[in-house]
Amino acid sequence: MTGATRILGVDPGTRIVGYGLLDHQIGARPVYIECGVIRLRAEDPMAVRLSVLARTIAELIVEFGPRVLSLEAAFHGVNASSALKLGQARGAVMAVAAERGLEVAEYPPAYVKRAVVGHGRASKQDVMARMQLLFNLARAPTADAADALAIALCHAHAPKLPRRTGP
Repeated sequence: MTGATRILGVDPGTRIVGYGLLDHQIGARPVYIECGVIRLRAEDPMAVRLSVLARTIAELIVEFGPRVLSLEAAFHGVNASSALKLGQARGAVMAVAAERGLEVAEYPPAYVKRAVVGHGRASKQDVMARMQLLFNLARAPTADAADALAIALCHAHAPKLPRRTGP
C-alpha cells in the first residue's frame, strides 16, 4: 500500500506480549499484516525477560519497518507489584521504539475497546471476535494478539488525539 503508515501495536506484559501490524492510509481501510505473541519464560529473571522482549521487538521493527509503535497505556486497578512489572515491560518496548526512531503512541485500555468494539467494557472475547471480523481472519487471534491489533487499529482511527510520548 503506497503512502501507508505501518503501525505496530503492542499489548505489553512480562510473560505474554501481543503484537499486531497494520498498514493505514488516510481514507482507506487499515490492512492487516500480521499478529502474534511473544512468550517470555516465567522462570527467567525479570532482567532476562526484558532483554528478550526488547530484542524481539527490535527484530519485529527491522523485519516489518513500522513508523509508529502504539501501545496500551498504564492503567489503575492492578496491585503495585504487577503495575511495576508492567511498567518495566512498557519501558523496554518504548525504549526500543525510540532507539529506532518510531513515533510512540499510548491509549488507555477502555479507549481502545470503545474505539474498536463500541464500548469501554468490552470483553477479551468481544475484541477477539471484532478483530477476526474486521480483518476477515480465518480464526480469531489469541487475546493478547487481538488486543495488540486493536491498539494498532485505535491509532489508525485516532489521528487527531493527543497521544505522543516519543520522538
